Amino acid sequence: MLDTKILIVDDDRALSDSLKAHFETEGYEVKLASDGNEGVSNFKLYEPDLVLLDIMLPKKDGWQVCREIRELSNRPIIMVSAKSDTFDKVLGLELGADDYVVKPFDIKELSARVKAVLRRSKIQMAPAENEVVRFDNIEISLQKYELKIAGKQIDVPPKELELLYFLASNYNHVFTRDQLLDKVWGFDYLGDSRTVDVHVKRLREKLEGVSDKWYLKTVWGVGYKFELLN
Repeated sequence: MLDTKILIVDDDRALSDSLKAHFETEGYEVKLASDGNEGVSNFKLYEPDLVLLDIMLPKKDGWQVCREIRELSNRPIIMVSAKSDTFDKVLGLELGADDYVVKPFDIKELSARVKAVLRRSKIQMAPAENEVVRFDNIEISLQKYELKIAGKQIDVPPKELELLYFLASNYNHVFTRDQLLDKVWGFDYLGDSRTVDVHVKRLREKLEGVSDKWYLKTVWGVGYKFELLN
């Protein structure tokens, strides 16, 4: 954790100070921001390894902050919010957040989620050189974190690309949601299987009509697979 930096964006100063003290005792460097504008500015200046992001913020809400950070970087974001509706959790994931924690929370759980997301992020940053999968009209490079459709590069969040790469690398094999959480998000991921559904939905929107030789298939009652057609 040496030199690992966390940016906490939250207008609850007491909570921010408490989190800062906790994570500093665990060896992290911590920077605080109390509103959305400051959060984006500090992200650019500080270049943190991970962002803990509240939703209800002054000046610019957490949804917009997440969008703007995703335009700049794939650094992991964990949303930390009192908003507990499924809609809010799904929206956070769709905007590119890596995890979503509901307030109030156990700080040990939050710390475990931070470690899990950072661990996964570090693995992402050093892929093997030959990690490229190609099928009709599609090329998925885990080395460059690129998705090309009909030769054109398509913007795709890292986790969506990892999920697609894993399924395509194991084409015609059905995986349950729990297996995909294990293989793509990591064995210590603390979220729920709804995360997989959200990412598959987003991938299907990007891949609609790309090829009639393969598709992302739902195997009802089981899970998902990347199916090659004869």
